[in-house]
Amino acid sequence: MSRVSLRLRRPAAFAAAVLGLFAASCGGAGHAISTSVRMPPTKTTTTADAIPTTSMLPAPSTTTATAPTATSTVATLPPGQPLSGKVVGIDPGHNGQNYTDPSFLNRQVFNGRTMENCDTTGTQTDSGYTEAEFNFNVAQYLTADLQTEGARVVLTRSNNSGIGPCVNQRAQILNASGAAVAIDIHADGGPPTGRGFAILEPVADGPNNAVIATSETFGSDVRDSFLAITGMPLSTYDGTNGINFRSDLAGLNLTTVPKVLIECGNMQNATDAAMLTSTAFQQSSALALAVAITNFLRGRADRP
Repeated sequence: MSRVSLRLRRPAAFAAAVLGLFAASCGGAGHAISTSVRMPPTKTTTTADAIPTTSMLPAPSTTTATAPTATSTVATLPPGQPLSGKVVGIDPGHNGQNYTDPSFLNRQVFNGRTMENCDTTGTQTDSGYTEAEFNFNVAQYLTADLQTEGARVVLTRSNNSGIGPCVNQRAQILNASGAAVAIDIHADGGPPTGRGFAILEPVADGPNNAVIATSETFGSDVRDSFLAITGMPLSTYDGTNGINFRSDLAGLNLTTVPKVLIECGNMQNATDAAMLTSTAFQQSSALALAVAITNFLRGRADRP
């Protein structure tokens, strides 16, 4: 899992390519690439989140204090506020201090089908860039994009310096938020020779029965947008055509809102790691997710 330092590849050409791909995928409408840059997300210096209990979930964050400010190759969002009145849920997987409390992580929770660990530390690149940090950075950029479009955003954690919450509690937070749609943000620790991103979708198991079809629709939107905008290929080892149906994940088993989990790339692969650790890719990942969420919530006209 190596953290390959990225020299931003052909910035002007990259921006032009992204614009071309996005225009092709969206009929030329919507987000337009600009040359303004966003600074990396602000790192918080707050103490670790309190470890939640089953009876006291952490308060959802509206991210008003942590949203990043604008500065790298990034898109201008549609005019007006097309998501005004909508609530969007974001779960940045894991947490930055999870590794400090194995006993908490190993607590058994019900995932909708069976028992599993409360959470894990997540993966990392060979040089130690953590999945938890990647997930939180993308979540911050995505929050800023969605807020620009008028959405209210609910996060399952408000910083990257805490522990938890458990995977079942993350689902409960988003279910209770009134979200119209939700996304779980992750990066994978797959085989070093494997590349690419995958969308993990729920399998009906009771609690999630009512949102299986809408989650599949949302998953297709996420796949199409992420492929067109980020430059990350479809996974060569996970799922089929970028989609994998999973029945072993609490966040998907327990969801009552349309939701998918995205593995944004493989931190074990050197090429993917170079992208995942770059600010430009984290921003384009957020943009791709914002576009997918907007398409889903507004009802994309070009669906079959």
